[in-house]
Amino acid sequence: MRVFVGSDHAGFELKGHLLRELARAGHDVVDVGPEEFDPVDDYPPYCVETGRRTVATPEALGVVIGGSGNGEQIAANKVPGCRAALAWNVETAQLARKHNDAQVVSLGARMHTPDDATEIVTAFLATAFEGGRHQRRIDMLTAYEQTGEPPALPQE
Repeated sequence: MRVFVGSDHAGFELKGHLLRELARAGHDVVDVGPEEFDPVDDYPPYCVETGRRTVATPEALGVVIGGSGNGEQIAANKVPGCRAALAWNVETAQLARKHNDAQVVSLGARMHTPDDATEIVTAFLATAFEGGRHQRRIDMLTAYEQTGEPPALPQE
């Protein structure tokens, strides 16, 4: 599977670890950047580009990494059509795929050991979307994104 991986300075070291581990597992990994450590870089360019490339590549998934993973998730979610989820353990990574069809997982490098982060990302990549009732919800969000019309509130 093609996997796009981007980070900021706080996630730079973990990004290198994940690039190696994912390649070793047989994935086609693409380093979206940064190419070298810069202690004052900003996450939006790398996370938005990771989201853009992931959405543009059928069957691809993405990983964004920062200190907490929060800003990185927000940045990737600004890309039309991108569903990025912050995962803090294997279960949240799996649920992001199963129930939300997330294409991008966000991690906080300051929150996880490299081994734990590898386990979380591996679970995310290995989990399929369940569809069913979850597709209806994704369709609502997609329609909102395309039209600007919010989903109708249920009538009481």
